[in-house]
Amino acid sequence: MTVLPALLAALLLVTPAQAIQAAPASAAEQERPEGGTPLTVAVTPEPDGGQVSLEATLFLPPEGTAGADDDGRYAAVMLAHGFGGSQDDLFAQARELAAEGFVVLTWTARGFGGSGGRIHLNAPDYEVDDVSRLLDLLAARPEVRLDAAGDPRVGIAGGSYGGAIALLAAGSDDRVDALVPAITWHDLAQSLVPQSVVGSTAGDAAPQSPAAVDPVATAGVFKKRWASLFFASGLGSSQGGDAEAAAEGGSCGRFDPTVCRAFLRAATTGVADEATLELLRASSPAAVLDRVEAPTLLVQGAQDSLFGLDQADATARALAAAGTPVAVRWIDGGHDAAADTSFAEDLLDPSLAWFDHYLRGGPDPGAAFDFTLPVTGLDDGPPERRRAGEYPLAATDGAGADIDSAVVEREALDLAGGTQTLVAPPGGEPAALTSLPGTGPLLQATGRAGAGYPLAALPGESAVFESQALAEPFTVVGSPRVRLAVTSSVADAVLFASLWVVSADGTATLPRQLVAPMRLEGLTPGEPREVEVALPASAYRVQEGQRLRLVVSTTDAAYALPADPRLYRVGLADGAPDALVLPSVPSERVEAAGRLVPPALLGVVAALLLLALVSALVARRRRRAPVPAPGLEDVPLVVEGLVKAYRNGFRAVDGVSWRAERGQVVGLLGPNGAGKTTTMRMLVGLIRADAGTVHVHGEPVVAGSPVLRRVGALIEGPGFLPHLSGRENLHAYWAATGRPEHEAGFEEALEVADLGVAVEKPVRSYSQGMRQRLGIAQAMLGRPEVLLLDEPTNGLDPPQIRAMRGVLARYAAAGRTVVVSSHLLAEVEQTCSHVVVMHRGRVVLTGEVAELLEGSQTTLIGVEGGREEALRAALLLGALEGSDRLEEVDVDPDGRVRVRGRVPRPRLVTALVGGRVAVSSVDGRRHLEEVFMGLVGEDRPAQVADVGQPDSQPTSRSEKPGGAR
Repeated sequence: MTVLPALLAALLLVTPAQAIQAAPASAAEQERPEGGTPLTVAVTPEPDGGQVSLEATLFLPPEGTAGADDDGRYAAVMLAHGFGGSQDDLFAQARELAAEGFVVLTWTARGFGGSGGRIHLNAPDYEVDDVSRLLDLLAARPEVRLDAAGDPRVGIAGGSYGGAIALLAAGSDDRVDALVPAITWHDLAQSLVPQSVVGSTAGDAAPQSPAAVDPVATAGVFKKRWASLFFASGLGSSQGGDAEAAAEGGSCGRFDPTVCRAFLRAATTGVADEATLELLRASSPAAVLDRVEAPTLLVQGAQDSLFGLDQADATARALAAAGTPVAVRWIDGGHDAAADTSFAEDLLDPSLAWFDHYLRGGPDPGAAFDFTLPVTGLDDGPPERRRAGEYPLAATDGAGADIDSAVVEREALDLAGGTQTLVAPPGGEPAALTSLPGTGPLLQATGRAGAGYPLAALPGESAVFESQALAEPFTVVGSPRVRLAVTSSVADAVLFASLWVVSADGTATLPRQLVAPMRLEGLTPGEPREVEVALPASAYRVQEGQRLRLVVSTTDAAYALPADPRLYRVGLADGAPDALVLPSVPSERVEAAGRLVPPALLGVVAALLLLALVSALVARRRRRAPVPAPGLEDVPLVVEGLVKAYRNGFRAVDGVSWRAERGQVVGLLGPNGAGKTTTMRMLVGLIRADAGTVHVHGEPVVAGSPVLRRVGALIEGPGFLPHLSGRENLHAYWAATGRPEHEAGFEEALEVADLGVAVEKPVRSYSQGMRQRLGIAQAMLGRPEVLLLDEPTNGLDPPQIRAMRGVLARYAAAGRTVVVSSHLLAEVEQTCSHVVVMHRGRVVLTGEVAELLEGSQTTLIGVEGGREEALRAALLLGALEGSDRLEEVDVDPDGRVRVRGRVPRPRLVTALVGGRVAVSSVDGRRHLEEVFMGLVGEDRPAQVADVGQPDSQPTSRSEKPGGAR
């Protein structure tokens, strides 16, 4: 299973500080997932004196997990969640990381979710100080390894907002020992108000790092769309405004009023004033990087118009200049990537290796610079992973001597195109459209008829300069530079530059949909100014015969634009040759087996590559396999006395016993937190039970059991390589099992997936429902005798759910066994033949669905006239003479009269008709919801407690041989 998969893709935030206290264990434990101890952390009050506390959760390694020091203490990792999210987003990753031998702390940041306070944008006195209080918490825990009294051995991982807090915290608290910040900023002012005009001139030496920008002091162009999305996500986390928010017109939500006012000023004027810029700089790692000593792995997304590669470049240069170990990876993702894209293969291995080395003394992961070349739409083949030496840095040792860093190679190209006149329309409308921030790569369509180029290069608003066709391929790695001469009709200018790849037939593609905004001030109208512009940093290949096209536009819909009309003249500086300079870094291709995703972690390829994963676990733990159980050879699945408890005493699974027979579709039913998924994971050996056994056809299940070849499973969602097609993912999964291809049944599985032509498309383009169907098909490969599906209908629409019911029924009818975990009562009722109901970790009922619902002692009577008439009918029946077998009469919420007891139904109807009650229906069949709520509903706590005692048996409504028990 994955350890830091969604971690760095879903991470985005951080938290508060002052006094620390643990919440009473009973207060929130049952609302937490398995393995976590809930905590309440009191932190710095708000400026108005309002007290603030954060919700947090501590995850400990299971007993006996490797990685502890001689005192039994473990290194710790803090996980910061995403802007607008909460710690709930990180629970699955925290559990997996704890299983790898780390103490893990998650928390919901100040101003978000259930934590108090307001959002200050990682302010030093609030969010940054909060992290120090969390470090105090870890230092006081007996499970955490210490470097000194009060100094825990700890790393921090976070992405975007959380990546910034990781760097800021390390710059203010030297107790942080390792960092993995991802897709985050160096300077928030430059990120939200970017300036692409650089200070160097043609005579200056080119930067040694590939993605350096180093802009001039003039503030750039406000990213109005990204800023609006950023602000809106903070409002979305609001749990209600307060008086101060109301004073701001009720539009501030949980933002600190100072932050709110700064945004509103910039959004209204389209310009970030100096006060706003200073606020953004105060929330930027740039201010503290000279004090960061923690070795840092920077992971930055190449597909990111919010925080570009230049931000990671600037951070890397600053850290290296301070003598801090630093490594850089550019991943094929970022804030503009498709929402369902998984970056696990880019993050899992290097992040684990980094923490293992710098927190526990494991092997040195090195500092290789990795990056991905995307498919541009003009060439064929999958994205290509490249690896260079250490990231090229213009760093010194403080005495002016170069630190060991590679040299960036550069290629100069001539561009054709004379000086051109451009119009900037009033208010910037119509505006060029190069990207839609926050919506994924929706504008990646290419070609003259596509949405990309015609919308980005509007006639009259854009100037075009083009190179000759390249005589040989060239790989761009970093930020190209171009020298322009700009003339304006007014004293300033706002322009946007982009670099397109053009094929021989004229098809144009903009790599990563990135543009370089520039603002010039202090111009003399009518007189040209020469400037050097840093184009967006990226990594992509330009093939032989392709050309590069520079487009300079007066508008871009993602930015705030001048309201007044103006004219510009744009040409190449000096009309000079070699105006465009392309950077590259010598690198080698990393093959598919290039250890970015090591074989022991092929859970990234598919969440349940059971054989590879459990074999590794067996080798590591050296446990002896239990002896097969006699007499169970013909029973597909037998669960006896399963227990899973955690150090805080919480039992996620408590004495669970049941069995599933051939031909059954068994529903494992229960509310969220009942222990269903934990049970499912124990069924396949992904986690070890503290007590009890699982047998498949008489053979015990532990990690690595050969009998798992007879089990297919989809647990906690599917996992795929995003750049492979659906068909290729299935073949890759099956190849990892080592079994003959003819046993797989690919075509049968593809029929289940029902993807049509999409089966040949990359999985990264799939919807959630398509990925879910492919995951179920993957679990069915090899026609396993026992099929385990955890919430299989997630993401499916009603027709697909109906079709899946038929698939599962036919699969079981062929003599196999299906177990479906779900909290959807109606779906279990229609899909399953048998049911096992869990509540608070225990089995409270098992039986055959048809028998459970038949209810021979219950009669449901519908009457005309509404609820008042139903109440009158209940009184009539309750007063029946001689009804000693009548146990209870009441009225359902839906208005039906419910009669419990063995009174003949004709007599009930006769009594009502005689009382002049109009009877509309008589039914003896209940719904599963009725049965379920009678056991686990909040109105029946006593019954739940009674059936859950250790010395009692689960309620059973089926004594037939072969029933689920």
